[in-house]
Parts: sequence; structure tokens; C-alpha cells
Amino acid sequence: MDRTAHVRPYRLADREALADICVRTADNGGDSTHLCPDPGLMPALFAEPYAHLEPDLAFVLDDGSGRAVGYVLGTADTGRFVHAFRETWLPRVTARFPEPGGEPATPAEEMTALLYRPERMVLPELAEHPAHLHIDLLPPWQRRGHGRELMGAFLDALHRKGVRAVHLSMLTANAPARAFYDRLGFQVIDVPDPGPLTYLGRSTEGVERVGWAGSGGRARERARAAGAEG
Repeated sequence: MDRTAHVRPYRLADREALADICVRTADNGGDSTHLCPDPGLMPALFAEPYAHLEPDLAFVLDDGSGRAVGYVLGTADTGRFVHAFRETWLPRVTARFPEPGGEPATPAEEMTALLYRPERMVLPELAEHPAHLHIDLLPPWQRRGHGRELMGAFLDALHRKGVRAVHLSMLTANAPARAFYDRLGFQVIDVPDPGPLTYLGRSTEGVERVGWAGSGGRARERARAAGAEG
């Protein structure tokens, strides 16, 4: 299957696959179905708003048949994204995911509470790394070099936009993910009281260009068109 797999821009037809990938990798790298009765919650938090708000920074791993089996997505400017999340994205999902009252009592309520606190993403320690990202691959497609290809496409796109550095947050307990990010040159960003998270960052420079399908201006135009359709 590696012979035909390739990285390409996200398109509207990938929306269902994007959500499925997110659900199947959102529990510390594993399937999160048991955590949330509504399978749309995790994607509404960690995947769909990025594809909707910044489609030109969304890339998928295509298995060769047109099906997305992995993705990388994010924002070039976290502060701007948080504003758009609250003003544009949140109104689209509040009816499906009402804000919980009181202290969250279940994992689903904890995730729903996060939906209503996008400002949590803005931390002064991250100011020098204004972009941030999420990357996920279905298990059969991991450890084959595809994560590096996805990351290369994303960092190259950021660099072309003039964005100099990017960050991500990960569960500290996810040792395989940390090893992957270490190999890609991410380094720890010191954030006081990070809870269960570790923050990592790196420059967008020095990334080997990836020959992902449809590269160049035509692909970016298609990505923007896909977002406009949504």
C-alpha cells in the first residue's frame, strides 16, 4: 500500500474520513469511541474547525484510492484562530453540543467544556511559536514515514506564508508520539503548570520539501475552493 499512498490537500469530500481518523486516534493515540457518546465531539474540537477555517493548511494522506487515512492540520496564527473559533465555528456546533452546567462529571463533559474555552490555546510562553498543529494517522499507516511526509507538507506551507515557528501540545504519557516529534526536531517549550500536557515547538525552516501530489499554486487553489464549498 505504500507504493500509492501520497500526501495531498484536504478537500470537502474528506470530511467524514477526517472525523473518523480523529475519533480513532484521540485517546492518547488510540480509539476514543468509548469516551464520548456522540462521535462528533472530538472532531468538532480537534479536526473540523481547522479544515473549515484554514483549509489551505489541511493535508491528508491518501491511501491511493482517494480515501484519507491520516491528516495534518492547524493554523498559522493561534490568536486569530481562537477568535474565529469563537465567532465562526462555535455557533455551528452549540446546538449539538450544549455547554455543560457545573463541573464536568464525565470525559464527554470535560471535552465539551474545552469546546467553550478556545482561549486556553493562547499562552504567553507560546508567543514565539504562533502557529500550531494536529497530526494523526490510522494505526496501519503509522511508522512508515508518512507522518514525516505530512509534517513536511504542513511546515513548508507555513514557511511559504512567512510563519517562522510552530508549536503543538501532546499528552506527556504518549511516549511514541514524543519520540516521533523528537526525531523531527521539536523541542520542549517551558509552560508553567502544563498539567498532563507537554508543549513542543520548532522552526518552520530546514524542512525537506515533500513532493506531495498536486503541489504548488494549483493545489492551494483547490484547497481554498474545497474550504469555500463547506
